[in-house]
Amino acid sequence: MPSRSIIIVLITVVINMTGVGLVWPILPSLVEELAGGNLSETAVLYGLIAVVFSLMQFLFAPILGAMSDRFGRRPVMLVALTGLGLDNILMAFAPTITWMIIGRALGGIFGATFSVANAYMADVSTGKDRAAAFGKVGAAFGLGFILGPLIGGVLGEIDLRLPFYCAAALSFINVIFGYFFLEETLPPEKRAQKTTSKVGVFSSMKWMASNRIILPLGIALFLANTMQRGLESIWVLFTDVQYGWGTREAGLSLAVVGISFIFVQGFLVKRVVARFGEVATIAGGFTLSAVIYALLAFNTSGAIGYVGIIPHVLGWGVAGPALQALASQQVDETRQGFLQGGMTSISGLAAIIGPASATGIFAFFTRESASIHFPGAFFLIGSAVLLIAAWCGSRANK
Repeated sequence: MPSRSIIIVLITVVINMTGVGLVWPILPSLVEELAGGNLSETAVLYGLIAVVFSLMQFLFAPILGAMSDRFGRRPVMLVALTGLGLDNILMAFAPTITWMIIGRALGGIFGATFSVANAYMADVSTGKDRAAAFGKVGAAFGLGFILGPLIGGVLGEIDLRLPFYCAAALSFINVIFGYFFLEETLPPEKRAQKTTSKVGVFSSMKWMASNRIILPLGIALFLANTMQRGLESIWVLFTDVQYGWGTREAGLSLAVVGISFIFVQGFLVKRVVARFGEVATIAGGFTLSAVIYALLAFNTSGAIGYVGIIPHVLGWGVAGPALQALASQQVDETRQGFLQGGMTSISGLAAIIGPASATGIFAFFTRESASIHFPGAFFLIGSAVLLIAAWCGSRANK
């Protein structure tokens, strides 16, 4: 496995995701400022902006992936990073909510680089090393999302728009870095001969559904990611009600998640997959997460809430890269970008449905008129869904 190529891709991913994460802490406050301080309107608009961002990733990830199959990984990555930089400048000057929505839409389009990064890793890794390579990409994303919000929160206290300027600067630095150091991993002779008109998300889903191994993997990925995105959306609210945590405790727990995730995906994936194989890792990992979800549904101890984070991250963290690796082994170089784009679209759809379902279930079971007060209802449902995801993963070799 060409280690230099992998290191360069990972550095590119870290810089990229740090820039993306910079704006997260200040976005709600900026939306509130543009909404005139109306809290209820801010909540609606912020939800709309989040959905627009995820929707654009859902729609455009297969297109970026397919373009990288046709024109190479490097030019598509550099164009997308340039687009992110320009988008952040637009967001820094956005005078109205409408402009901010347009900016987040463009950010979702150019930010759908996860498919290209994974295609890079598929190019430079072999079958037995591929899960570890995907795990390293996940760890790089996790590191960027730890650094970005930390820096963005500090900068946002100086000026709400300052993180956007810094994010733009990071994107342009990444373009310069990539121009000089990022190598092309898909030579012309291995590229798709043409970019067909059928490279959109629905063509991608149809193509994936036609493969007897990729289909159950895609279903498992959707179910697991939906539950994970749902957990993230209600975690602060849930721990407040269930454990009496404040922002300090919730923030610390999220830091534990980030650190655990980096360790699991960066160091454990290779060893676990080598020991058990992709299919068993997928099924076992999602099953372990299902057990933790069931525990969270009824547990009222904050200490166990902290402890439960680690096995959940272990299960979900090893299953994801193993799933990506097994799916990537089903296609050759000319379709890797299209496949990874489809998988990124599935994750984007989960990022829309997960928070919507989780917040809806949480609100239903915690409202004053609820016949059953059950803050952990989503986690109980999630446990069952994750068991279905584990079963789908176990069927991928049938």
